[in-house]
Amino acid sequence: MENKSSERADDREEIFSKSVRAGKRTYFFDVKATKGNDYYLTVTESKKKFGEDGKFFFEKHKLFLYKEDFEKFAGGLREAIDFIEAEKGVYEAPENDYKEELEGVLSEGTAYSEISFDDLGSK
Repeated sequence: MENKSSERADDREEIFSKSVRAGKRTYFFDVKATKGNDYYLTVTESKKKFGEDGKFFFEKHKLFLYKEDFEKFAGGLREAIDFIEAEKGVYEAPENDYKEELEGVLSEGTAYSEISFDDLGSK
């Protein structure tokens, strides 16, 4: 029988989860419950890395945020972001080359037909 007191905090029941893909990284925002049924937030950064043997693994970094720290954390994060944007400007994502190509194709009046999986048949 497993000892409940040895249960790790990050293995607790997830109440809510949101993942955000950002380039080579993925961020996970997970709301979990404490033993006393209070909620806390874990923020996990996951990045795919390759070992010397050529096999990949995921490097993860995790933050635990409790509700009494939310306001201070959010304030500190906002200050840091404001500083970076004031010093280096607001980040603007580069336009994707394929986006312009797609707009060009669509503006030429190319017709598309809907395809149903039923039309493909089965073997």
